[in-house]
Amino acid sequence: MRRETGLPDTWRDEEAPRERLLARGAQALRNDELLAIIFQTGTRQTPVVELARRVLDHVDGLYGLLDTQVEELMAIPGIGRAKALQIAAAVELGRRIVRGPARARLQIRCAEDAAEYVMDRLRHLKKEHFMVLHLDTKHCVIGEEVVSIGSLDASIVHPREIFKPAVKRSASAVLCLHNHPSGDPTPSPEDIAVTRRLCQAGALLGIDVLDHIVVGDGRFVSLRALGYCESTPHAG
Repeated sequence: MRRETGLPDTWRDEEAPRERLLARGAQALRNDELLAIIFQTGTRQTPVVELARRVLDHVDGLYGLLDTQVEELMAIPGIGRAKALQIAAAVELGRRIVRGPARARLQIRCAEDAAEYVMDRLRHLKKEHFMVLHLDTKHCVIGEEVVSIGSLDASIVHPREIFKPAVKRSASAVLCLHNHPSGDPTPSPEDIAVTRRLCQAGALLGIDVLDHIVVGDGRFVSLRALGYCESTPHAG
């Protein structure tokens, strides 16, 4: 007897992208797998991942979707009106995220600004989350990323995880934050060691580490204020 998976038939002959996304996160999926999730189903002749791969090959890769019209997509075998519109909508959402209005960007003028920005998201988490804010030359937030989720008492962070996304976004500076699930924001020796390491790496790359803020339950501590970010200029 065939086990019922709850997935479309066209996905059962390989590891389902949706299952991998749930288990490992969207960043673990290839471009064709992400596009397959948008499509949801393939055709009788073509599995959904193969159909997504066919589309990307036709437009010469992911960035080719930016300049491809709905009518061109519909000319691809297996891509009807519905799937072409799904692609167009997804691409436009991406465009709007990237070009988000400058007036909506938060400017970080002090540690309080950064702590307030993330406090409600971090203060009640049961595991340590290490977050990085990417900032432009005026210290406005141009991006953010959670780079590490640790245990209740530890968060391991490597400089390459911090600076690789910052370089891609052409960030002038970064500001690091993480929570203490205990509610007590007092920095640990590990927090201090990570801060010093990141400041040294940032100095080599020419990307300022403006601060490392530890968030507790309604409280925070700035490691810059404690003197552990002396190698980089102060935010604001």
